[in-house]
Amino acid sequence: MAKLYFYYSAMNAGKSTILLQASYNYQERGMETLLFSPSVDTRYKAGTIFSRIGLEAASHSFAKNDNLYEFTEETLKKTKNLKCVFVDEAQFLTKAQVFQLSDIVDKLNIPVLTYGLRSDFCGEPFEGSLYLLILADKMGEIKTVCHCGAKAIMNMRMDAEHRKVTQGEQLEIGGNERYIAVCRKHFKLGETAKLEVTLSS
Repeated sequence: MAKLYFYYSAMNAGKSTILLQASYNYQERGMETLLFSPSVDTRYKAGTIFSRIGLEAASHSFAKNDNLYEFTEETLKKTKNLKCVFVDEAQFLTKAQVFQLSDIVDKLNIPVLTYGLRSDFCGEPFEGSLYLLILADKMGEIKTVCHCGAKAIMNMRMDAEHRKVTQGEQLEIGGNERYIAVCRKHFKLGETAKLEVTLSS
């Protein structure tokens, strides 16, 4: 029976790499997959899921008003061999889109694997992640580490001097120059590795 999966982590844990590997495993066995990625993520070329280690694959960009269930249903009319749906950066889904993904599972009997952040730079849940935590049949944590060696579970936004940012819009796309994954302790302290080195110099 198909299920809705949510794999979450802090930033730079390799979510996109794992997604691309899982999709490749299906395709290697002759089964088609459907990949979604958010149009708001403009770090790389549109319609592409890209991992930090260089893997990439074509995807369908979605905006907040797009109906992912209807798109998948239309795709099924063109191919009967669609066996799995993948969603990258799932935190950017809307509540409605999470319900649409659950309909893909419940009505079309196709498994949906989503990958994303659990919380933002203020420690607040993203809309997509919140409803995936509620609706997903199965959840799993993809682990990464803080600069101190502890498990990183928080996402810290930094300014140009690598100091913690505590105010601003929730949606601000950026990479290693703007965000760092840290443990809860260093999130509370607002300390990054570079800041600690500067303070101790």
